[in-house]
Amino acid sequence: MSFVALALVGVLVGCTTVLFGFGGGFVTVPIVTLADASLGADAVRVAAATSALVMLVNAAVATASARREALAPLRGRTALFALLGLGGAIGVGAARWAPDAVLRWGFVAYLAVTVADLLLRPGFLRPIPRSTTRPTTRPGAAPTTRVRPRRNGGVPTALGLPIGAVAAFLGVGGSVMTVPALRRAGSSMVAATTLANPLTLAITTPATVVTLLLPGAGLHVAGLVGAVDVRAAAALLLGAMPVIVLLRRRPPRLPEAVHAWGYLAMQVAAGAAVAAS
Repeated sequence: MSFVALALVGVLVGCTTVLFGFGGGFVTVPIVTLADASLGADAVRVAAATSALVMLVNAAVATASARREALAPLRGRTALFALLGLGGAIGVGAARWAPDAVLRWGFVAYLAVTVADLLLRPGFLRPIPRSTTRPTTRPGAAPTTRVRPRRNGGVPTALGLPIGAVAAFLGVGGSVMTVPALRRAGSSMVAATTLANPLTLAITTPATVVTLLLPGAGLHVAGLVGAVDVRAAAALLLGAMPVIVLLRRRPPRLPEAVHAWGYLAMQVAAGAAVAAS
């Protein structure tokens, strides 16, 4: 795939970073897998590593461009960030030695389970029921209503390690788990996707260091630094970064339902692309 074509894909990566909090993983992994198909069994491994670098830079730019008040819910979550980073380092280290089939079909299965969860469980596409009506035992009395407390707290600290490990292992970033969790805690799509960027940054920083310093087993190919395809990463970032800055300054206003369904559609498209590659 040409440098220009990859840069144009980078524009889409920039849009997904801002609109869905993906940081590029859902788009980058399928595209780099196709671009580096000549590497055979190592293509997905290189795609996951390249994705980590692209997500790191994009998430950093998106976080720096966000309003400070929008990031306020993450203040004081040092333990969560530390566990996300530790999980990211563990996940990307494991990916260096994992068979191609595990990375490829793990990515597809991961997205398939997530799509099913978003469709079947309330809280993402449809609201969580907040009250239940119970009939009283007294004849003629009106039914009583018990209000369920609204769940909050966003991403539990204890989930930082598994989220970081799985996200880095497959190269998808953390938003596939953090955005639904934040939504079910009561956040809008705009708030959830904004918060997903610094969470992705926590995962991809140590993951990128590992992938740059340590190539995969037997992976020594011209154009790679560690396991990262530098040319593909540069092209994708060239297209993505101006779009991120522009959309942060002038964010589009999408209806909540359209925004949520768009997030779901991107996951379906990414899974299908990797399965077909």
